[in-house]
Amino acid sequence: MSEPLLRGLARMRSHLLDSDALVRAVASGRQKSGTPQWRRVELRYVDLKAGRHLQVTSYDEQQAHTANHAVGEPRQPSPARDAVDALLDEPFGNWHVETTTQSHQLRVTKKGEALVHTSDRSEALEASRGHDRGKERLLPEDDPLFRELGLTDAQGRLKPSRQAKYRQVEEFLRLLDTTVVEAVEKGHLRRPTEAEPLRVVDLGCGNAYLTFAAHRYLSHVRSLPVAITGVDVKEQSREHNSAVAGRLGADASFVVGTIADAQVDPAPEVVLALHACDTATDEALARAVAWGAPVVLAAPCCHHDVAAQLRRAPTPSPYAALTRHGILRERFADTLTDALRASLMRLAGYKVDVVQFVESQHTPRNTLLRATRTGSPVRGGTLRTEYDDLVATWGLTPRLAVLLGQDQQQDQQDAGA
Repeated sequence: MSEPLLRGLARMRSHLLDSDALVRAVASGRQKSGTPQWRRVELRYVDLKAGRHLQVTSYDEQQAHTANHAVGEPRQPSPARDAVDALLDEPFGNWHVETTTQSHQLRVTKKGEALVHTSDRSEALEASRGHDRGKERLLPEDDPLFRELGLTDAQGRLKPSRQAKYRQVEEFLRLLDTTVVEAVEKGHLRRPTEAEPLRVVDLGCGNAYLTFAAHRYLSHVRSLPVAITGVDVKEQSREHNSAVAGRLGADASFVVGTIADAQVDPAPEVVLALHACDTATDEALARAVAWGAPVVLAAPCCHHDVAAQLRRAPTPSPYAALTRHGILRERFADTLTDALRASLMRLAGYKVDVVQFVESQHTPRNTLLRATRTGSPVRGGTLRTEYDDLVATWGLTPRLAVLLGQDQQQDQQDAGA
């Protein structure tokens, strides 16, 4: 580890151990020298009955793990100090540390050097030390957004009948926040400016709950300039959503059209497609690829297309037990559809995670494909072979493959052979 990097990490350590001034810290990315144990880690101090603790939330590819570490006496060994030192030893590529008066950013270059930037705040922040994770919200219940969308009453209290929708919004914002922040930190997504705001499109937006939530969170909490467009086939939705945008003062526009044909100009950088039915999700993913969108978040709904193909085609040996019973065949079709979508997006040059959107008790449609464009399309190799073998075994033609021209590419390869 180079001397400049050691000095930079030492500066971060002093801020991380300041239990009075630290507001929040995030470690993410990786160094060229190795991969950290966690994909992302968030740190903050909380006040418990036993005293102040450092709360560390560590994210793997599937879920978050939270642990609290006692602070102890100043300049004395403590669980909090041990936790900070262990995280600083991990080869994270980025550290972003927010204190009440300053913002600190450390980025490790490909050569292992440290680039450190510190900026002063025009106004001091207040550090929240509440520890009730169940009540810690990305957007508070009394935010005007939720009153406008009908999720809360006039006093800002959540309506019992709208709890599932509120939970869905919260979980979506957590995934959106992680994905956008990481994409910006790693250089896959440009940092937006007032002159060139982040361009977001929500394909099949419906009543635009998540469209407005995304705008509200990114603009008001993350302080990112955002221009968002919602697309839906219903003129009624456009009129309703445009009126809501006007009352909220949101930089949001709405157009009428199908996911496949709607005119969106300039091309968006973040594409959302949440619960688009059946192959409409494939159309949304194909449009994102055609736009070259750096970030895509898609939560599929029903999966009729592949399920119908499975019913028509003979089941390959020895997998008859997977399709013999209707309910198992439908569930398998769901899994197979999203696995093929993830593979096709990887072939298109995206890094893809398939994660849980919300818990199954809130909605049975709880899978989300999170894709970040990291490179050029893949023309061969293991990824291509894996995909080709899978569709050949089951005799499938995924709709997304047709839209991306991948089925034609395979036909050409077979003809050349």
